[in-house]
Amino acid sequence: MTPAPTRPGVQGPTVADVGEFGLIAAITAGLAPTASVPVTVGDDCAVLAPTGRLAVSTDSMVEDVHFRRQWSSARDVGRKAVASAMADVVAMGARPLALVVAVVLPPDLPAAWAQELGVGIRQEADLCGAVLAGGDTAGGEKIVVAVTVFGDLEGRTPILRSGARPGQVVAYIGNLGMAEAGLTVLRRGFRSPAAVVNAHRVPAPPYDQGIVAAEAGATAMIDCSDGLVADLRHLAEASGVVIAIETENLAVAEPQQTVAAAIGRADPLDFVLRGGDDHALLATFEPGRVPAGWTVIGGVAAADGDPGVLVDGAPFTATEGWKHF
Repeated sequence: MTPAPTRPGVQGPTVADVGEFGLIAAITAGLAPTASVPVTVGDDCAVLAPTGRLAVSTDSMVEDVHFRRQWSSARDVGRKAVASAMADVVAMGARPLALVVAVVLPPDLPAAWAQELGVGIRQEADLCGAVLAGGDTAGGEKIVVAVTVFGDLEGRTPILRSGARPGQVVAYIGNLGMAEAGLTVLRRGFRSPAAVVNAHRVPAPPYDQGIVAAEAGATAMIDCSDGLVADLRHLAEASGVVIAIETENLAVAEPQQTVAAAIGRADPLDFVLRGGDDHALLATFEPGRVPAGWTVIGGVAAADGDPGVLVDGAPFTATEGWKHF
């Protein structure tokens, strides 16, 4: 594994030198209205014109909690902030529509870093098909990026966590445990394998698959941000069922195996079961209705007692996923 570099010094004007309005102008240059977002930056509010009901969510990233400047570029941070928020919209079966972003920036932060943050935000917004419609800036000791996202249900019924029913199957699409393996590498002062480090820096939610799942009849769905077992438990508890998965249906990627061997972890499958921050989609379907590209990993059963998750027929007892408190 390759050692990670320390954060290089950055020369040039700071955020305080450029000023709030200069920074906003640099980040929002060229933004134009669209049919679905007819009013964007420049007025007191953005105006949205969805064709159906709106799905709305907010997510925040705090420096040294969700990211470190030693590990991630400003562009990476901007992309990750949008991806982690917009994945929730996708998990409801909505089409990404717009986002507004509030940032807290230290006055001595290089202006170039803040501008690159904006580049990353706009880059990920373009990738998922959403419009940056506005935001806010403030000064503070740590960098904070708070993203509020809007999705258009386009007449569809939202897919909730509470719709899983006995007899259905559970499937996923996207990465599982790659970001956790990358975080493990970075914490030990390395920056390879590149595949897992990049997964930590910039997750890759399957943006188009929320609507695909909705059209296939998904009955429950969730963005896998806390970890596979932790998020399946959220589904199980909301639906009042037991979700049973088989580890033989879960793939462990070669870079995850490399990291596990390097750090002496006995089972690389642990990354897949517990690792969060990849923003895969987990959903339940009637048998035979699972869309192409999704992997079936188990099924749904009635809960004789408390709802929960079984892994290879037994309750999962290891520490689960990410928790803030």
